[in-house]
Amino acid sequence: MRFIMDFIAPLDKTHQSLIEHRINNKTKPLGSLGQLETLATQLALILGAEKPMINQPTQLVFAGDHGVSELGVSIAGPEVTGQMVANFCHGGAAINAFCSQNNMNLYVVDCGTVIEHPDHPMLIKQRIAPTTQAFNLTPAMSQEQLQQGLDFGKQAAVKAIATGANVIGIGEMGIGNTTSAAAIMHLITKHDIELCVGRGTGVDEDTVSKKKKIISDAAQLHQDHISDALSVLRLVGGFEITQMVGAMLAIAEAGKVIVVDGFISSAAALLACKMSDNVRDYMIFSHCSKELGHQLLLTELSAEPILDLNLRLGEGSGCPLALPLLRSALAFYNEMASFEQANISVEQP
Repeated sequence: MRFIMDFIAPLDKTHQSLIEHRINNKTKPLGSLGQLETLATQLALILGAEKPMINQPTQLVFAGDHGVSELGVSIAGPEVTGQMVANFCHGGAAINAFCSQNNMNLYVVDCGTVIEHPDHPMLIKQRIAPTTQAFNLTPAMSQEQLQQGLDFGKQAAVKAIATGANVIGIGEMGIGNTTSAAAIMHLITKHDIELCVGRGTGVDEDTVSKKKKIISDAAQLHQDHISDALSVLRLVGGFEITQMVGAMLAIAEAGKVIVVDGFISSAAALLACKMSDNVRDYMIFSHCSKELGHQLLLTELSAEPILDLNLRLGEGSGCPLALPLLRSALAFYNEMASFEQANISVEQP
């Protein structure tokens, strides 16, 4: 495929000891700021050790419809994806409120929804097709659609970076996409389907069983065609998940920060990490969602999420909620005095 994954440079850790020394010599006991210290270290490694700053933080919400949504895997029909895209554009969703509250730019990417949308300043049109195919019956998408999706995802990321953004949140909207994400998790990690499939939008036990059966049928149907992460993405993925993967790879290539949302975004992150050894260094995981399987998926990614609020909304909602803590991590790193500057005598262990 044209989309090359080995261009992502490993995170330059030349200054890591200097960064850690600077953190350890702030006027506080060693390690007393906990995960904020880990965040500050990672952000300083990515954004620069001297005075790292968050510029034009931007949330991308990738929307796409799924063929499996016609099989009754959600409380909502596929038309709701497009209706929510319109809601985003009109400022009426949770992600709008959270981005507004936290001064985060917001763009919605139409990756392929049943409902087409008029032009809007917030909307990026990158439609591949109105919907993927039902992946328990046939591959979700063609090789050409997969390539187009990865390219489109890169384009969306490049647009955000061109505005000056150096911290970019990755979220999604797509009825049926927890089924796709669970299938990706199962096929990549080999964890039992029972551990991968949750209630998504809040479906009942019968619907959960239906989701498991769809994934089981898909695994059997495609077993001879699964060779790597790209093949899994093509066989059971979604157009929005494909573009999320492309965006994550492009953000890492540019040396910027990727903020990952919940279960579906983490499934895209898992795929991106399987495609590039270095992309993981640029990822910050905003929260652990209530969706069954997400904690296990985070473990697979060696991720320590910032928040645990029992969220299961999607939309990228965890990213703007985590942003104040990223800002706080850099605030103490840039502004807090050292023991020497404050003329405080203390012996650190």
